[in-house]
Amino acid sequence: MAAAAAGIANPSRGYVMDIYNVVSFVGLFALVGVGWLLSSERRRVNLRTVLTGMGLQLAFAGLLFWAPGSQWLFLRLNDGVVAVLDAAKNGQKFVFGPLAAEGAQSLGFILATQSLPLAIVFASLMALLYHWGVMQRIIRGFAWVFTRTMGTSGAESLVAASNIFVGVESATTVRPYLGGMTQSELCTVLTAGMATIASTVMAFYVSLLSKPFPTIAGHLISASVLSAPAALVMSKVLVPETGEPATLGRTVSVEHERESGAIAALIGGATAGLKLVFGIMALLVALLGLLAIADLLLGGAGHGLAAVANWIGGQAGAQDQLALNWSLQGLLGYVMYPFALLMGVPPEDAGKVGELLGMRLVATEIPAYIGLSEAMSSGALHHPRTAVVTAYALCGFAHVASLAIFVGGVAALAPERKDDLARVGVRALTAATLACLMTGAVAGTFFHDGLTVLNAGALP
Repeated sequence: MAAAAAGIANPSRGYVMDIYNVVSFVGLFALVGVGWLLSSERRRVNLRTVLTGMGLQLAFAGLLFWAPGSQWLFLRLNDGVVAVLDAAKNGQKFVFGPLAAEGAQSLGFILATQSLPLAIVFASLMALLYHWGVMQRIIRGFAWVFTRTMGTSGAESLVAASNIFVGVESATTVRPYLGGMTQSELCTVLTAGMATIASTVMAFYVSLLSKPFPTIAGHLISASVLSAPAALVMSKVLVPETGEPATLGRTVSVEHERESGAIAALIGGATAGLKLVFGIMALLVALLGLLAIADLLLGGAGHGLAAVANWIGGQAGAQDQLALNWSLQGLLGYVMYPFALLMGVPPEDAGKVGELLGMRLVATEIPAYIGLSEAMSSGALHHPRTAVVTAYALCGFAHVASLAIFVGGVAALAPERKDDLARVGVRALTAATLACLMTGAVAGTFFHDGLTVLNAGALP
C-alpha cells in the first residue's frame, strides 16, 4: 500500500499513517454506535465498560503494531507457533500418508487430512496445560484485568478470558454461576464464545493462510486477545446490565475437572479433539450443501428470485437485467459492504471483504478464511492492509451454526435457563459480529507500511 500524501509519520519508527487509519479509528466508534442503536436498553449502557474495553483494545494493538521491538517479538512468536505446528503435523502424516503430504508430493489441498487433524493435537496440548494448572493461571490473570478495568462481573470476565483459548467448553468454567446469571451476563457468555476462536482450531486456520500470509499465526493470536474485550463491550451495549450480578466486582476461580494423570488428560484431550474434527466436518458438509441449495433458489441456473426480478424488470421495460450477485453470500456481501468500509478497508477491496464476512455469517469462518487465502494468492486484493484487517475481522465463531452450538451447549449446563438463552441468542450473535468488526477496525487503525504481512523474513 502506497503511503498517503497526507500521512502522519511516527518519528520513532518512520512509519506513516494514512487516511485509512483514520477511517478505521472513526469506524471503531461508529460500530459501537450501531450496537447502541440496536441496544435493548440504550439509557442503561455503562460508559465505563465501553470506554475501558475500547481502551484495552487500542492499548494492546498499539503495543503490538507500534512499540519499539514489537515487530521482532511478533515475528519470534509467529515463528515459534509455526515451528510447533510443523512438528504437530508428524502424527497426521504418519496416519494419512500421501493425503497429508505438502509441497511437491501433495495430492492437492485436502482439508480433512491436512488441516483439521491439527485440532486433535492442540486439544491434547490444551488438556495437558489445564492438567498442569498453566491455563487456569493465565485465564485468571486476563479475567482479573477485565473485572478491575471494565467493571464487569467476575463470572462473565472469566468466560471472556477463557474464550481466548477454548471454545464452547468455556462455559464450564463458570458452571456454578450460570443458574443465577442475569440476562446481560448470559448474553456475554454467548457473545464471548462467538466473538473469539479456540486455540484448538487456530492451528488449522494458520495452515490455511500460511502460504500467502506467513505471519498469520502471530496475527491470529493477537486477534483472539483483542476480541475478548470487544465481546464484553458489544454484549454490554446490546444487552446492558439491569440486574445485580452475584459476582460483580470480584474474581472467581476457574472450574475444571482434573484428570487422574497427564496421560489421562492427553487421552481425554485427543478424544475431545476428534469429536471436534468430526463435528466441524459434518457442519461444513451440511452448511455448504444447504448454502448451495439456497443459492439455487435465489438465482442459480437462471431460476429463482433472480429470474423473477429480471422478468419483472422486463415487463416494466428495463433493457438490462439486474447486475446483482444473487447468491446468499453475494447478497450478504452487499449488506456487509458498508461495515467493511467502516473497518478501513479501501473501497476497491470492500466488496470482496463484504462477501467474506457474509460467508462467515452463514457458512462458518473456515470457508471464509479459505476465500481470503485464495484472494491473496490470486492478487484479488489491492492493498496489504485489507488482508490484515480481514484476517482480524474473520477471527471469531460469529455465525449462525455457532449460535445453535453455544446456546445448546450452555443450556445443557443450565437447563433452567434455556428460554433466557434463546431470548438473547440473536442479540448475542449480533454483538459477536460487531465485536469481530471492532477487532478488524482496531487492526486497521494501527496498520502501517512497515508491518510484516506477506514476507515473514523481512525483519532480522
